[in-house]
Amino acid sequence: MTDLKTTPLTALHESLGAKMVPFAGYLMPVQYPLGVLKEHNHTREKAGLFDVSHMGQVILRAESYAAIAAAFERLVPMDVLGLPEGRQRYGLFTNAAGGIEDDLMFANRGDHLFVVVNAACKDADLARMKAALEPEISVEPVLDRALIALQGPAAEAALEALVPGVAAMRFMDVGTFAWQGAELWISRSGYTGEDGYEISVPEAEAEDFAQALLALEAVEAIGLGARDSLRLEGGLCLYGHDIDTETRPLEAALGWAIQKVRRPGGERAGGFPGAEAVFADLGGAAPRKRVGLRPEGRAPMREGVVLYASAEGGAPIGTITSGGFGPTVNGPVAMGYVAAEFAADGTQIFGELRGKRAPVTVTPLPFVAANFKR
Repeated sequence: MTDLKTTPLTALHESLGAKMVPFAGYLMPVQYPLGVLKEHNHTREKAGLFDVSHMGQVILRAESYAAIAAAFERLVPMDVLGLPEGRQRYGLFTNAAGGIEDDLMFANRGDHLFVVVNAACKDADLARMKAALEPEISVEPVLDRALIALQGPAAEAALEALVPGVAAMRFMDVGTFAWQGAELWISRSGYTGEDGYEISVPEAEAEDFAQALLALEAVEAIGLGARDSLRLEGGLCLYGHDIDTETRPLEAALGWAIQKVRRPGGERAGGFPGAEAVFADLGGAAPRKRVGLRPEGRAPMREGVVLYASAEGGAPIGTITSGGFGPTVNGPVAMGYVAAEFAADGTQIFGELRGKRAPVTVTPLPFVAANFKR
């Protein structure tokens, strides 16, 4: 534990009675005295405050946004050039085989591109961007800011009380705001399926800003445990579990993230790592698919459970990659990969638990509908 990195909010977590655990090389709060179930429900009903400062924040600069975007499109299969100023988009770093090296968010800030990457991948991502983009593009890691997520139906009113103007933002808008002299970089986004915001705060003001949010009646501190159950109910992938270097975007049901302009026949088709393999999947060649799964009964099926087509015998047809109890749906939920012929909604398959196979139904994602402000 002594070798773990900390965030600017570590002392606050400890003062709130958080249970701290290792996560992606950091000491992070997994839950508070409220408990995972109540934290999950509070976020769905009101507003939850999450410390996501372990994520990597990076700024890309060049002589123009067009130059940055054209270069960044060499790394991702997304439309970066066509992203309007003040807007954010979900993206993927791919490798030569079409696998996913990381998933990320990127935002057009006018004179620069702001990128947020996963904690466990940020060193590799930074090296990847520097190798591919410099010296044409300046790759600058942001090392002096915390990152906070405020999520839930009361997030808008809570943040508006401290930072007037944020209520007018739509899902995936980004902007710069001020709080007591501190410059905040805010996006209307998050990873819970709920409406909310991610807020980059100067490190020196991070604890005071978090305390100001927590002083509001609707806001509670939420740990990694509830963050995981919320994103699972939202059908959202966790890197290193539901997607990894051997998973291609179409297999992961992330084809929606590849805009038409980057697809075959598009104005800027291809040009990213693994384009040929990704395009083959667009034609229907993906042999497996990520699906939602509802185990029968009350017992959760967790990561690693092997899936079969029948109750007895036969070769495996897939594996669960995320699973647990879904408090909002009041039952077990899971995601995993199955052979394409078993991916249709309503298909009954079987998961093997402790040597016995139990029924599982392929179910549409998300399990809980998204509550974004469009």
